[in-house]
Order: sequence, then C-alpha cells, then structure tokens
Amino acid sequence: MVEIFAHAGLSLGYAGTGSGPDVLFQHGLGGDAAQVAETFPPHAPVRRLTLECRAHAQSDAGPFGDLSIATFAADALALAGAKGARRFVAGGISMGAAIALRLAVRHPSRVRALILVRPAWLFEAAPDNMRPFAEVADLLRELPPAEALARFDAGATAQHLRAVAPDNLASLRGFFTRPNPSVTAALLSRIAADGPGVTEAQAELIAVPALIIGNAMDAVHPEAYAERLAAVLPRATLTSVTPKALDRAAYTQQVHDDIVNFLAAIDREPS
Repeated sequence: MVEIFAHAGLSLGYAGTGSGPDVLFQHGLGGDAAQVAETFPPHAPVRRLTLECRAHAQSDAGPFGDLSIATFAADALALAGAKGARRFVAGGISMGAAIALRLAVRHPSRVRALILVRPAWLFEAAPDNMRPFAEVADLLRELPPAEALARFDAGATAQHLRAVAPDNLASLRGFFTRPNPSVTAALLSRIAADGPGVTEAQAELIAVPALIIGNAMDAVHPEAYAERLAAVLPRATLTSVTPKALDRAAYTQQVHDDIVNFLAAIDREPS
C-alpha cells in the first residue's frame, strides 16, 4: 500500500512493509513501489522502505530543475529519517542502485550494506546506455505522444533494442503512454544526463558488504557495469541472473534468492 510522505513542500508516495532490520530500496527510472515489490523478496525478515521518487507514480514532480539522482537520494534519506531508520541496507534497481551508491558514499554512517540490481551507471554522468531515454524525451517534446511513439518505433534505437534487449524496448515504449508528457520529458532528459555523483576513488573506500546483480541481454543495464562495480567495491559479491528479457519469472526468483542469501550473511556480521 502506498502512503504519502510530505517533504520539501511536496507529496511523495512511499511504501513500508515488513518488520526487522531496515532496508531502503529504490525503484528504477519510470518505476514505482510496485516494481520494487516485485523485485524484492516479499518474505525477507526486514522492514523495507521505498520512496516513489519525484515525478514518479503518486509523487509530485516539483521544480523540474530539482529532478536529479542527488535530489532523489536526499528525499529517500529524509524518508528513512522520518521513519526512524537510522542505519539501513541501501539498495535499488537501475536508477535506484545509483541512489544507493550515492548514499553509501555521502552518508557512510547510515548505510550498513548495499544491494545494486542491474546498475545503469558507473561513475560518469550521461553514459551512452542512457541515450535512449534522452531520445524519448526529445520526441515527447516535439510531437504528440502517439506520433512520438510511432517515430520512435521506426527509428534505429527501437530496431536495435528489438533485436538485442526487448525488455528495454518495452520499458521505453511505456513512457509514451504516461500522463503529463512534459513531466516525463523533463524527468527522462535530466536523469539521462545525470549520474550518481560518485568517483571511482570514492567507491573504492566503501567499507560495507555489497551485493551486485547483473544480467545479460540488457542494453540499458550492461552486465559489464555490474562486473566493473564488483571489481571496484572492496567487499562486493557479484551474481549473474537469468536475463529478464528471456525469462522474467526465473529472473525474479533468482534475484529474490540472491537478496535473501545476502541479507542472511550480513545479519551474521556486527551491525
């Protein structure tokens, strides 16, 4: 159930489920609390908090200039504080993984472990794999949504993804049917040009355990990104799951299993 968190003059949706040690787990770009509910193991013995980031689902957009990974991380940290989560596992999917990585670097005393599922960023802003989102944003600014979708479907990006990463294509096509195209365009253009604001040198100093989950057949979340992060973070565990594009049920079950096993392992460590 999504509830409302009042913060910075905005109404932001959030979900809180379960009981036990705290986990702050964030959705991907265009996602919501339901995406996290599918990805995160439902019976894990934790209290999971998920903020629906600005301009997502039930959350207000606020000023377009504030749409950034840094803002989303600050909002999520504010939710954690408001709910009494003083120290937590930080995690997320794609953009949510970037938020978690930023929290681990900027607020190390608050983060006891990391879970990065299908990361879409390393350490630079505006990586090439985010260009399709910027393309969708440009089309939504130029054309009515139905025409913009037709133009996108006929273009080289869609043709490429149709062949190599159909799950990515389905997600991108979904942006054309969202309400408020101007908000969607602003969100996609700003986040596609953004990054976690973390350097490789800073990531090398992250002292907490980290689970990094990658999959193949994914142009937006290259498996090489998961592998690179696992090589940089000192206490990383890397897993590779069935591609979401190939078998969504197998992907979801394997992610659940990996997260449950990781949470059990860190619970044996001093908190």
